[in-house]
Amino acid sequence: MEFIQQNIPDVLLIKPTVHLDGRGYFIETFRQDLLEDVIGYSINFLQDNESKSTKGVLRGLHYQLPPYTQAKLVRVIKGRVLDVAVDIRRSSPTFSQHVVAELTGENKHQLFIPHGFAHGFVVLSEHATFAYKVDSYYAPKHDRGLAFNDPTLDIDWQLPSQQLQLSAKDQSQPTLNNAKELFE
Repeated sequence: MEFIQQNIPDVLLIKPTVHLDGRGYFIETFRQDLLEDVIGYSINFLQDNESKSTKGVLRGLHYQLPPYTQAKLVRVIKGRVLDVAVDIRRSSPTFSQHVVAELTGENKHQLFIPHGFAHGFVVLSEHATFAYKVDSYYAPKHDRGLAFNDPTLDIDWQLPSQQLQLSAKDQSQPTLNNAKELFE
């Protein structure tokens, strides 16, 4: 596995080694020991999630407040998504900056998103199956989000806005400047 720091060093692009032969392929999608060596602390993923979406579906930007903050390890099993992680740690030198990665079923890349980030993705292919690990259970009362189209964040979702499909919840999220609860 190759671990590549992004423009925000706490976020890692992970390129697993793909072993191909005439039967297909094999990859290790997660190695706790290797990830912990790179990030420098222990991680204990507790829940795996999977979603299937069609082109233009945008999920995010989501985060959970303490004590239920979530680190995530995300990947695409099938299809293609644009994945985004936004630093919402007020004391961080990269506050309000974001990392963008194209994750596909073909490239097998993964993104590690630590605590203190809002996360979202948009489906660029006709369909996509998205899988991720989290280190804290879903806690609805601590669930928060940011507006996907916040001009302060200036995220290029790579699709025209009329093609985007969002849940009612994601359509009504506050901008970063209006979010009442972020991380210090």
